[in-house]
Amino acid sequence: MANKKQSRREIADQLRTKQKRADKRQGLVIVGVCALIALVIVGLAAYKPIKEWWDLRQYNNAEISEIGSPADVCQKIITKKASGSQEHVQPGTDVTYTDSPPAFGKHEVYPDSMERKLYTAEDRPRLEMLVHNQEHGYTMLWYDETIAKDSEQMSELRAIATKLKGTGNMRLKFKALPWTKEDGDPFPNDQHVALTHWSKGGKDAELSEKKQVGVWKYCDSVSGEALDDFMLKYDFFDSPEPYGG
Repeated sequence: MANKKQSRREIADQLRTKQKRADKRQGLVIVGVCALIALVIVGLAAYKPIKEWWDLRQYNNAEISEIGSPADVCQKIITKKASGSQEHVQPGTDVTYTDSPPAFGKHEVYPDSMERKLYTAEDRPRLEMLVHNQEHGYTMLWYDETIAKDSEQMSELRAIATKLKGTGNMRLKFKALPWTKEDGDPFPNDQHVALTHWSKGGKDAELSEKKQVGVWKYCDSVSGEALDDFMLKYDFFDSPEPYGG
């Protein structure tokens, strides 16, 4: 009888030992899976900036005018009498803009800061804030969802934005911004890029709302050459409030 009891005890001990080993193996598997998941998360987080850095290397020694398509992918400049100078609305107030995208109009009290040059649909400021930037002399490059899905053209935009980074020189007042279906109608004539500026009516024009115009140039694709020409023609000083933020 004692031997039988001992045998059962030994069997129970063996089962417990096996269970502990199984639990330990399971624990190691769980730790390994968690470590692998963590590595994947870290890898994915690092992949985007590393890829962007790699993609931008080809533009390191390029001028803005050499990035993207030639200027002939763009249409002729369009102008329209502007309104809304110094007409402010409180932050969060919606303004209806009839143009896609707007180049002038009523706008929020505070503009966006100069530091950020390129936005995506996930983090772009409100249109009402950005219109205020245009009153202060910014050139805006708006890109639609077709461009947003094109990795090569987004790399071109990142390269352009990098070359225009900085806040010490007013001539660097530039932002590249997404235009989505929620913002308004598509760009006319199946174009995918729009350059806009709020002009006071010319660099040498006296400040008068009667002379102010909105300026548009629509393009089929990203063109650094067209942007360079546009910013030289309509610089920051050719705006209602050039020395604003």
